[in-house]
Amino acid sequence: MAHSIERVAIVGGAGKIARKLIPLLLHEGVEVVALARHDDQLSELGTMGAIPRRLDIEAAQPAAFAAAFGGCDAIVFSAGGGPDGNAERKQTVDLEGSLKSQEAAMLRGVHRFVQVSAIGVDNPPDPGLGEVWTAYVEAKRRADEALRRSSFAWTIIRPGTLTDAVGTGCVNLGPEVPHHTIPRIDVAKVIAGCLARPATAGHQWEVVTGPVPVGEALDRAAAGRL
Repeated sequence: MAHSIERVAIVGGAGKIARKLIPLLLHEGVEVVALARHDDQLSELGTMGAIPRRLDIEAAQPAAFAAAFGGCDAIVFSAGGGPDGNAERKQTVDLEGSLKSQEAAMLRGVHRFVQVSAIGVDNPPDPGLGEVWTAYVEAKRRADEALRRSSFAWTIIRPGTLTDAVGTGCVNLGPEVPHHTIPRIDVAKVIAGCLARPATAGHQWEVVTGPVPVGEALDRAAAGRL
């Protein structure tokens, strides 16, 4: 598969989706800069074949992000505060981490930006699910809004409930799809597919497990043939 993108930076490089994505990109001949903050994470990412660079998403300022993006053609933002029960980290990681990544990419002149969001975040959050969930939904929605307003060649991927199941390589992908689960490996395949397809820029899609092979689903969606 031919790529115009030669080096991708992954913000949240030690995350579960990133660890699935790294081998896929390396297999296609794309260099991967994996950003993480802990020594053990950086060592492991280097062992996987990525270029490890230190970045503390919460502490670093946009200039540090920009330095970490050196030599990259595209950014993947797949960071998240995680299910830690900490509402504040949804602001500092999921929202501010994305905003700082966007600012840094602009400073660097990196135009391709793929962001991992979450299904249904344009809808009002269910207050019964608590303040942490509300903070998460609002952070993801605001990060997506900022990216859509930008001049990047952006793609926003909004997966359903993530699992560690074996991937099927097949998805249901579109502007809105019924809520369902999706293995992280299949989300990684969607991200890799988007990076390989310039026509996916300017689109926001929800994605869950479904009947259509990832590549075919992306080609159909990018062409408006859903």
